[in-house]
Amino acid sequence: MMRSTMNTKAKKWERAAAVLLAILLWQLCATALGNRLLLASPAAVFQRLCQLSAEKEFYASVLFSFRRIVTGFLLGILGGTLLAVPASRFRWAEILLWPYLTIVKTTPVVSFIILCMIWLEAKNLSVFISFLMVLPIIYTNMLEGIRRRDKKLLEMGQVFRLPPLRRLLFLSLPQLKPYLLSACSLSLGLSWKAGIAAEVIAIPTGSMGERLYEAKLYLSSADLFAWTVVLIAMSILFEKLFLWLIHGLYGRLERF
Repeated sequence: MMRSTMNTKAKKWERAAAVLLAILLWQLCATALGNRLLLASPAAVFQRLCQLSAEKEFYASVLFSFRRIVTGFLLGILGGTLLAVPASRFRWAEILLWPYLTIVKTTPVVSFIILCMIWLEAKNLSVFISFLMVLPIIYTNMLEGIRRRDKKLLEMGQVFRLPPLRRLLFLSLPQLKPYLLSACSLSLGLSWKAGIAAEVIAIPTGSMGERLYEAKLYLSSADLFAWTVVLIAMSILFEKLFLWLIHGLYGRLERF
């Protein structure tokens, strides 16, 4: 246990050192280039970030994008799981779903964004794009997890006549945990990237994508980097929080 704790602390220090080295390299490149329009220094970005955090519009933009991207992510989890259940039981369901999910996985995100701009309002586009990017990842992992469940354990539940809900909670869900966690880890970052890309192209009023587009329009690399830092921080924090909640729910389930 002590060794595991020490290894965890060592990894954290190593990552912190890698981040500091990256910032130092960034500073050296900015100094060598000597042009704030092309590459702002870390100090300039930090200063701009402090200025932005003092504005009410900053928090409104963060909340606008956060709500929509997280909504799309959660819908993707729900949709992928619901589709994986019949596909795991019926061969014809898997075959019917295959072309649609293949199209979603292989088509460039930009193509979907441009196409969906015809059908959806700009403010709702990031929800749908995030949903589309998450859906096939969740579906594939959950389908694999459902198929790899221990059949003998499930048969034991039937022999002892456990109610369907109890079989789901205590026999099926624990076996799906690694597949769900893996799928969520893979799709979380992708949902943020795709959702913000949709906002940059569609430019919905009051979004983070609009602020990124304005930074590009006015050639403000400090704003561009500042908003990028915010996006990275939000993505990492939400991933940590969401996975912590999943672990917590499974922990409570295991204690029953």
